[in-house]
Amino acid sequence: MGNFDTNSSLAIIVLAALIHASFQASVSVLTLLSGHALGKKTAHTRLLRLTGGFIGGVGVMSLLLLSGVAFILSQLYPTSTPLTFWAACCGALGGVGISVWLFYYREKRGTSLWLPRSLADYLNARSKATKQAAEAFGLGLTSVLSELLFVFAPVLITALVLIRLEPELQLLGLLLYTGISLLPLLIVGALIGGGHTLAQIQRWRESNKQFLQFAAGTALLVLGLYVYVDRVIITGINTLGVR
Repeated sequence: MGNFDTNSSLAIIVLAALIHASFQASVSVLTLLSGHALGKKTAHTRLLRLTGGFIGGVGVMSLLLLSGVAFILSQLYPTSTPLTFWAACCGALGGVGISVWLFYYREKRGTSLWLPRSLADYLNARSKATKQAAEAFGLGLTSVLSELLFVFAPVLITALVLIRLEPELQLLGLLLYTGISLLPLLIVGALIGGGHTLAQIQRWRESNKQFLQFAAGTALLVLGLYVYVDRVIITGINTLGVR
C-alpha cells in the first residue's frame, strides 16, 4: 500500500503547488508592501531588497510548513497510510474547493480577500511599517500563515505523497512544490522591479479574480477526485486482489 507510481505522485505535487500558487494573500501583501514603499519614494534598490526579503519569507514558511506536516505524518504512518485517512484528506480538498467558490473574495470591488478584518488590518499596518529586508522576511512568513485555512489542504495532500517517495524524490518534490507555489510572487516581483506600476498589476488581478477563484476551487475538487481514485479506490482494489 505504500508504493505508488512516481509520475502520478509528481503530478499530484505539481497540481497541489499550482493551487497553492493561485491563492492571493501573499500577493496582496506584497503589493501593499510595494505600494507603501513607493509612496514613501523608497529607492529602487531598497524596494528590490524588500521584495526579495518578502518572497524569501514566503518561500521559507512554505518549505517549513510542508516539511513539518510531512514529518508528523511520517511518524504517524511510518509504513503505509490508511485508506480512510486518504479518503478524509480528499474530502477536505473538496470542502476547501467549495469554500473557495463561495467566499474566497469579499463581495465588493477590488481584490479584498476573505481574511478577518483584524488580520487584514494587521498585515496592512505591518506592510506600511516595514522598512528593512528582515522585516519584509518576517512579513512574508506571516502572510503564509494568514491563509493557512486554504493552504493547508494542498500542503497536507502533498505531504502524504512525499512520505511515500524515495528520499531523493522527496527532496525534489519539496523543492518543486515550493518553487511552483512562489511563481506568482516571483512574477509580481519581476514586474515591480521592471518598472511596471502597481495600478497595472492590480487591474489585472481585479479583472481576473473570478477566473482565479473558479480555477482554484475547481482544481481542488479535481485533485481530490483524482487522489481518491488513484490512492483509495485503485489501492483498495489491488489490496483485495492480493488477498
